[in-house]
Amino acid sequence: MRYGRISAAILIVAGVLIGEWFYLQAKSEPPAIEAEPGLSVQAAALGGPFSLTDHAGAQVSEQAFRGRYLVMVFGYTFCPDVCPTTLSAVAEAMDLLGPTAEKVQPLFVSVDPERDTPAVMADYVAAFHPRMIGLTGSPAQIKEIAQSYRVYYSKVETGDGFYPLDHSAYIYVLGPDGAILTYLKHDATPQLIATAIQSVMARAAASAARSGDSARRPKS
Repeated sequence: MRYGRISAAILIVAGVLIGEWFYLQAKSEPPAIEAEPGLSVQAAALGGPFSLTDHAGAQVSEQAFRGRYLVMVFGYTFCPDVCPTTLSAVAEAMDLLGPTAEKVQPLFVSVDPERDTPAVMADYVAAFHPRMIGLTGSPAQIKEIAQSYRVYYSKVETGDGFYPLDHSAYIYVLGPDGAILTYLKHDATPQLIATAIQSVMARAAASAARSGDSARRPKS
């Protein structure tokens, strides 16, 4: 009987731990995005309009980036490791793309509007890539875009005035129309990021070619 009670206790603890793991995954991970032929993406509820301030102090919306592929990363400038590592990988991926990078705009969206002013963002993004744009805003604006992209972030109180942020970290790739085409985890290599961008561009070109062929085909 003693062994039976021990086994039951182990199962209960394991169940609690598994449940907690699924809870954390659910709150921090965006929904799965499945790219289908023709760039049909099953993520209609992910992303959307936003109004923020860029690192030059100008008010911008999602419309300012139409016509370009976007590589969007959420984080904050005081981040000790994940954010700078991810942005360095994105910057290197831009270099790997060569001339194709002219069609791509890297964006860094702050989840720490209290500290990440436009001036702070300007200095920060300049350290990674000359074409990278930093976006910040009011707490309400940041909360809105974070909810749209299902980005989890939370201030960790330390009691000494300095605080880190716990946040989910993904690299989103958006098409020229603003739709999310795919996303990568924060530890993706520069080569993987560049390949993902090239892949969605190739699918877009193939889709456009098919549409053009259909339009030119004589109607019976």
